[in-house]
Amino acid sequence: MSIPDGVDGVDGVDGVGGVGGVGGVGGEVGAGGAGDQRRVQMLQAALSVIVERGFPETRIADVAERAGTSPALVIYYFKTKDGLLSEAMRYAEDTWYEEGARRTQGIDSAAGRLEELVAMSCLPDATSEITDSWALWLDLWAQAVRHPEVARVRTEFDAHWRESIVEIVRDGQAAGEFGEVDATDFSLGFSAMLDGFAVQIALRDAVVSAERAFRLAMAYASERLGFSWTPRDPQRARPSGRRRTAGAPAPLASRAEQGAARAKRTARRGTQRPRPAR
Repeated sequence: MSIPDGVDGVDGVDGVGGVGGVGGVGGEVGAGGAGDQRRVQMLQAALSVIVERGFPETRIADVAERAGTSPALVIYYFKTKDGLLSEAMRYAEDTWYEEGARRTQGIDSAAGRLEELVAMSCLPDATSEITDSWALWLDLWAQAVRHPEVARVRTEFDAHWRESIVEIVRDGQAAGEFGEVDATDFSLGFSAMLDGFAVQIALRDAVVSAERAFRLAMAYASERLGFSWTPRDPQRARPSGRRRTAGAPAPLASRAEQGAARAKRTARRGTQRPRPAR
């Protein structure tokens, strides 16, 4: 998950600052008025401070100073430090999924979209520092052990993450790209694998490089799902499986979009005969 653009450029409360540059967020902020602009700027400031110092060492006063506002206003918006962490991570997660939808909308094959998701999880790009991004998640996981409010957010995020993988697998199965595996079981194991690699990447492990994690994850997915994948440039690799001719929905969908997709699948199951196993 990437840190939203513009985090380091939050200077004050009155201006929009770097908000307009965040994928999909600028329009919402503009429509919401000055209050929403201030809230987003405080969230960006919180992410910046947490990345630098870690959540335990981050104070409300630090976030207020970075955002150019008062601690009282930060408390007014987020009530507690745990609430600030939860909302900052929610903001970062939503931005990550918006970026994922943008990056995958032109990829027709489910295998290609799965590969892009793995690349976003493991590989740094030109605009973000992946180890910093995963450092945020390490803080979230650590706080979720003892703080119920943070734990609820962690549960919600993991459910969204797994469902994103399920959506891609089922779409690939419907298109004949993937074999007949249990999509939910695959998602549970594969998401745990990617999270485990993320910890090693965040810790800058000498053995588990980002490129190696990407390669191993894709090798596992291709073998388990039954599609052909040849390692190439890790930034631009695309699997060689059969590509769909019709446009595919963005796999990194919002929570509302995922709910609608589940309803459609349930309706289809009532009218379709089971597909024969490969």
